[in-house]
Amino acid sequence: MAKPLTPEQRIKNAQELIEKARQIPRPSSVGWEHFSYTAQVKDTLKKAFELVKLIQHSPSADPETKQQARDLIDSLPGIEKEILKPS
Repeated sequence: MAKPLTPEQRIKNAQELIEKARQIPRPSSVGWEHFSYTAQVKDTLKKAFELVKLIQHSPSADPETKQQARDLIDSLPGIEKEILKPS
């Protein structure tokens, strides 16, 4: 059985997923490739959200970690807009 991740590890993994979403290559056309690109970015950011969404409700997490999780969750919509904005 896999060892559960600590809240700090979850936040670190979520930040790595955000960087991974930023590194997905943007397509040059606006056709189906753009839909696929948008779906990949949104899916990667959703994985980051899923990693940290319950940290703020965890009794074992310290207040600083809970605040980091809240900040990361609050920043996700802005990050998505930044990544998907037209160039």
